[in-house]
Amino acid sequence: MNDITPLIRLIEPEAQALGFALVRVRLFGKDDERTLQVMAERPDTRQLTIDDCATLSRRLSDKLDALEEAGQDPIEGAYRLEVSSPGIDRPLTRPQDFTDWTGHEARIVLTEPVDGQKQFKGDLEGIDGDNLIAIRHPRTGVIAHVPFALIADAKLVLTDRLIDATVPLSMEGADEEINDTSADTTADGEEEEEIH
Repeated sequence: MNDITPLIRLIEPEAQALGFALVRVRLFGKDDERTLQVMAERPDTRQLTIDDCATLSRRLSDKLDALEEAGQDPIEGAYRLEVSSPGIDRPLTRPQDFTDWTGHEARIVLTEPVDGQKQFKGDLEGIDGDNLIAIRHPRTGVIAHVPFALIADAKLVLTDRLIDATVPLSMEGADEEINDTSADTTADGEEEEEIH
C-alpha cells in the first residue's frame, strides 16, 4: 500500500475521539516485517504519556481487528502496530508545526531542489499564506523559502534550546520496562507495539 490516505482517514477519527491530534502515519518494511507507525499528541502538551499510547494502541487494534473480521482489512498480511509520541526531535508534518516551532532548528529534505538545494538546516522562521516555510541558515543568516508541498522529510534538531522548551509531562517510571503478552511498552520510548 503506497497511498496511506485511507489509513489516515481510518486512524485520525479514532485518535481524535480520545482527544489526540494525529502527527504522522507511516507504513514501512517488507512482507511480514512491516510496521504501521502512528504518532499522536495531546494538543495542549504536544506529548503522549505511556498510558495514552497504550489506550490509542488498544483502540486502533480493536478497530483494525474488527475490519479484518469483517473481511475489510486495510492492510493485507502481518504487520506490527507501533503507537508513539513524536518525541523531542519530532517530525514536522503539518503546516502548523512550522509555525509552532518557529525559532527552533530543523532539518528539511525536499523532493526536488529549490535554488539548486534539496536539504536545508537552520532556524525555522515560520510559514506564510502561500505555504512557504522560511528557514534561516545558521552561519550566513540567509533565509530560504521552501514550499511545504515539496517536503519529503522534516524534523526538529535536538538542541539544548529545544530540550529547555520541551518539558516532559512526567519522568516517573522512565527507567522501567513494562511487558505484557499483547504489547511491548517501554517508558523511555513512550511507545506501544502490537503484532497483527
